[in-house]
Amino acid sequence: MKDELEKIKKEALDYYKKAAIVLSDDEIKNMEIADMGLNDFQRTGLVLVVYVNNDRYCAKEMVLFPYQTCPEHRHPNHNGQDGKRETFRCRYGTVYLYIEGLKTPKPMASLPEGDESYYTVFHEIILKPGQQYTISKDTLHWFQAGKEGAVISEFSSPSDDATDVFTDPRIKRVNED
Repeated sequence: MKDELEKIKKEALDYYKKAAIVLSDDEIKNMEIADMGLNDFQRTGLVLVVYVNNDRYCAKEMVLFPYQTCPEHRHPNHNGQDGKRETFRCRYGTVYLYIEGLKTPKPMASLPEGDESYYTVFHEIILKPGQQYTISKDTLHWFQAGKEGAVISEFSSPSDDATDVFTDPRIKRVNED
């Protein structure tokens, strides 16, 4: 298992390099490999580096491997605080982002086989390097990398992954170890 995690981390570092993103030794050491508790990382998951996450703002870098999906979820209000509002900026590759709204007739992404019922929003926004989109709080959304994978910078209000609400009840965003 440790060998597999190191392999994923090394591959993610190659993507950050393609996007010309330089990480510190601590950022590399603390890189998060999120498999969402599904143990199917190649299809569903992402790699995260958190630069800062405090009571005012958050900044992260995310890597998705080719056709990898971050599953449908939303960031609701919690503990008297507004839900997270986030801006995704594509740094490398192509990102297919899906949000609430008018369904795109022929979306580019492919749903993870067997998990189709957990995806309900299909208004497609395609992000290429240098393009960005802001997702409002409590908005259902999911995203997938294109054939070359993707690197995404996220700028947001404070992030509390434990309060994210996923459409798929099997998902565990935060490890319970």
